[in-house]
Amino acid sequence: MSGSPLSLANPRTRLAVILTTFFALVFLILSPRSSDNYTAPYPKPRTESWKSTANRWLGWSAKKTVEEVQHPIPKLMHEAQVNFRSLITRQSKTLSAAVKEYRKRYKRDPPKGFDEWFAFAQSNKAKIIDEYDNLIRDLEPFWSMSGQELRRRALQIGSLPSVDLVRLVNGSTTTVNLEKGYEDAEVSARAKGFRVMMEKFQNKLPDMDFPINAKAEGRILVPWENNKYPNTTKQDSSGGVEDMLGGPFIPDWRGDGSVWEAYRKTCSPDSQARRLFGALRPNSNTVQRPLNRLEAATIGDGLPTRPDGDFNFQEAVDDKYDFCAHPWARFNQGHFFSDWRTIPVLYPIFSPAKGDGYSDIMIPSHYYYSSTKRYTYGWDPVNMILSDDDENEQPWEKKKNLIFWRGATTGGGSSPPGFLAQYQRHRFIKMTSDTSDTNRTVVFPHPEGSNEYAYAKVPAPKLNSEIMDTAFTKAVGCTQYPGGCDGMRKDLRFADAVPLGEHWKYKYLIDFDGMGYSARLFAFLMSESAVIKSTVYREFFSDWIQPWLHYIPLSSHYSEIYNIHAYFSGATPSMLEAINKANQTNSQEVKVVTDAWHDGDAQLRKIARAGRKWKMTIGRKVDMEIYVYRLCLEYARLWSDDREAMGYKG
Repeated sequence: MSGSPLSLANPRTRLAVILTTFFALVFLILSPRSSDNYTAPYPKPRTESWKSTANRWLGWSAKKTVEEVQHPIPKLMHEAQVNFRSLITRQSKTLSAAVKEYRKRYKRDPPKGFDEWFAFAQSNKAKIIDEYDNLIRDLEPFWSMSGQELRRRALQIGSLPSVDLVRLVNGSTTTVNLEKGYEDAEVSARAKGFRVMMEKFQNKLPDMDFPINAKAEGRILVPWENNKYPNTTKQDSSGGVEDMLGGPFIPDWRGDGSVWEAYRKTCSPDSQARRLFGALRPNSNTVQRPLNRLEAATIGDGLPTRPDGDFNFQEAVDDKYDFCAHPWARFNQGHFFSDWRTIPVLYPIFSPAKGDGYSDIMIPSHYYYSSTKRYTYGWDPVNMILSDDDENEQPWEKKKNLIFWRGATTGGGSSPPGFLAQYQRHRFIKMTSDTSDTNRTVVFPHPEGSNEYAYAKVPAPKLNSEIMDTAFTKAVGCTQYPGGCDGMRKDLRFADAVPLGEHWKYKYLIDFDGMGYSARLFAFLMSESAVIKSTVYREFFSDWIQPWLHYIPLSSHYSEIYNIHAYFSGATPSMLEAINKANQTNSQEVKVVTDAWHDGDAQLRKIARAGRKWKMTIGRKVDMEIYVYRLCLEYARLWSDDREAMGYKG
């Protein structure tokens, strides 16, 4: 009957049905679904979360409690593979192609002997033929002076302390030390190494002198005005090196200057380093900002809660960091406090590495080229045999899942004193020795093995105990540390020194700058462990190696290292404990997703293998010889009075 209380014709009945249907729909929308707990070994479909759907449909203005964002590391690794593959495939395959590419890049003919160099490179299966932009940049300033002037300056600079000459005469090389009475354990070691690198082709080169830096630190800091307008400044060195320097060269600063004061003059007049009064004299109370090249978090904007700076990842190391624009950053790098005086005039000095702004000419390190117990993977010092496989190497499955480092407290001098605690190695050991109540933001797979991530604030002491095995082995210059040697040993972890072979027991090997570049890098790359690298120095191979493929780049503030380990090695007990506490308090959560099934350990091993392959195919001894050969041809043209005749016309 239409008049029945249960009839749809009854207004009250219709209202009850409508309300019941509405609340049933709301219940269905807000009910958890099994797909939200998706744990199959495939990427979860990138669909809108049910909470976001409910918010949008119902018009609720409350903040979302779940946000999906991309983890940056997979993209960085993919782009690294693409970039390196492109680098290798575009290298010239024929002499004519190499000559054409040279002329296209540098707007002049290749140097005389380029054809013989190309044949040498081809016969030794060189993979890099065209990528010599660093070498050309190093030598470019010397085109502004004549061959006569270059020869005179080479001879003059060879008379300074800790500079040796590799002298090439009639196709034969010798090592000469012109300076007398100055004792230095490093003298001649680098020069001898460079001389040996030339032996295979020295008979094809004209007579020349190569001034070799015996120090690890860079030596040449030419003021910006002199670099920008070389023809308006004095170029005649006939008065001698003392005349060029405005007085006798003093090996150390002796309290009357610093590297930073010399360095800031290389910056443009409108830079922060030149304009700010605070950039002139170091201030120990200066706020320490990070050296991160990526200014913003890579996970997007507008999140209700998100990982902080600990979740920023660099595309590369800080070897091009602009200290002129950010003068405060110098406090964190020891090479600005070197005790060794720099030279403010353009002299040809060949050094194994240099920071941005220096005018040294880069050459391969003698530590990379020679075989020694401390720096060479696979070296048997008893039988004098070098092997591709070190006897102490460990299978990947047996390597400890820890970040390992041992070394001395080197990293800078004391001019001015008082900043030792802020040098690169000290800051890292301080961070990984932290026993305070500091928390680190860590993003990790959750659930484990899925392509979904969660993040939590985790106590730094717990993280350090779980993933770090880092310590100093020797205290150098500890009297300059706050509290002296006792203060250093109280603040920083110390342990016994270990032989090189002990490093191969760990999956992660971290590499830092010392007084200059780190000489252990090639040994680390040759191992079957993955390398984490932090540096502000460029070396001869910097354009040949690919970060995120052959090694993991680390910023100069190091804060992302916990998330690097978390990505590749997964959650530690302290991470799981932290996320469980957050869930119990209904803390907001960010979900980070990748586009593929995540196997961090396999990806880490891939980096380790790629680094080893690079060392065995591009970082070989013969590759260093090929680089030096090319360098010698370019330098020979500059050495000549008739540079036009020293060009290759083929």
